[in-house]
Amino acid sequence: MNKNLIAFAALAVVCCSGCVSERFKPSSVTPQREAISGPPAPKLDEPGILAQAAAQPPAPVSGEDWKPLFDGESLRGWRVTKFDGGGKVEVRQGLIALGAGDPFTGINYTNDAPKVNYEITLEAMRVGGSDFFCGLTFPVRDAFCSLIIGGWGGSVVGLSNVDGMDASENETTQFIDFATGRWYRVRLRVTEQKIEAWIEQKKVVNLTSTGRKISQRFGDIELSKPLGIASWMTSAAVREIRIRSVTTPDSPTE
Repeated sequence: MNKNLIAFAALAVVCCSGCVSERFKPSSVTPQREAISGPPAPKLDEPGILAQAAAQPPAPVSGEDWKPLFDGESLRGWRVTKFDGGGKVEVRQGLIALGAGDPFTGINYTNDAPKVNYEITLEAMRVGGSDFFCGLTFPVRDAFCSLIIGGWGGSVVGLSNVDGMDASENETTQFIDFATGRWYRVRLRVTEQKIEAWIEQKKVVNLTSTGRKISQRFGDIELSKPLGIASWMTSAAVREIRIRSVTTPDSPTE
């Protein structure tokens, strides 16, 4: 082989080796990690969630002639429901805190409650746990029913019961994801012909109740009647409980 050709080939090998070694050589500068979402938010415990919740102003309520059912300072007009295994109930900073029960915790209204042609509104929050944080039991003429919010593992909304079927299996069943530590404005309307309910601005129940069997689910939830609020294995908070009479058969939300 020509000596010049051999020398050229050797030189090419050396040059290529140098290129490869430079390509895999670690950089002397460590790249900065990009902060995409910022530092993680601290996880609050239940007292922290309640303190934060109490500091948030309530959402405005549309309409007139609302009567407060909770004075923001005491359980005057209410009593703790006598559920076996009920959690602690206390009033703090303008809200009613329901500790997680085994399974229920709740309160009952002790004054007369209307049977028809009324609206109830309140704010409710899941503080801990993963089931319903607001089971609002209410009269419907001579019967009683419960609006369940966040049941059956956290997301079921509906009435218990309609024609013997509970909130997880009748025509009012909906699935909504609820955030822990967030207030939700609940509004319920009961008239001669209908039961309606809203969460925030979303209408979640629109049931013609005439000709239907309206009842409660069998069990301890029946202790919530005639008017009560309960949670199931879940700590919760409620506030801004109000009621008013209505005279029109249909329900404007304004």
